[in-house]
Amino acid sequence: MFIADRAVPAADRAESGTRRRVLTLVSERGPITAAQVAEILGLTTAGVRRHLDVLAEEGAVEESDHVLAGARKRGRPARAYVLTERGHQSLRGDYDELATSVLRFLRDNQGEEAVGAFARARALKLAEQIRPAVEAAGDDPEARAAALAEALRIEGYAASSRPVGKGTPLAGVQLCQGHCPVQHVAAEFPQFCEAETEVFSDLLGAHVQRLASLAYGDHVCTTFIPANQLANSPQKRRDPR
Repeated sequence: MFIADRAVPAADRAESGTRRRVLTLVSERGPITAAQVAEILGLTTAGVRRHLDVLAEEGAVEESDHVLAGARKRGRPARAYVLTERGHQSLRGDYDELATSVLRFLRDNQGEEAVGAFARARALKLAEQIRPAVEAAGDDPEARAAALAEALRIEGYAASSRPVGKGTPLAGVQLCQGHCPVQHVAAEFPQFCEAETEVFSDLLGAHVQRLASLAYGDHVCTTFIPANQLANSPQKRRDPR
């Protein structure tokens, strides 16, 4: 467990609460270094390293093999962290197996089309909840993607966005989801990832590309949003319903 028990002293609960914040931030921004976590949370780098060491010992985080953009060229590279499977388990609910069992029953009795229809209905419900926030961001590509990420965070997706490829034909925004509420369901039923990607395309008015997925074993879901399509898309998006 990564959350302190109510019976423990207040100081220990505060310590555990800070560790939980560190864990959540790693899920949202990973791969991320201790210094970056410290800057975002307003903590000391040494204190964050201590929390990361504990989380690593518990198996909740691990060092990433990915090279960070702007990483140091000389000397020992800064250690960057991502969530492990155990870390994801600590952040999600306990209903994965039940949900998967229900979907298997639906597939076996009604067919794959029924699962796809359910996945699309769920994605459209999500779109309905977050569309106002995305539309309120206006037409700026980065602002729309940032609004989408923030709306997804509220829904439990631990999302973040950042511009990539500025000044090149491949300029765009990268949407990352370090935690997904339906990650393990989507591993068996990819219809959920497909429906979510379609919803993102509709919300942003651009043909987005899913580059990586937690459901397929990647440490983060990564979606590329082309900036030129966002900039040229009409202000009024179609309603997929």
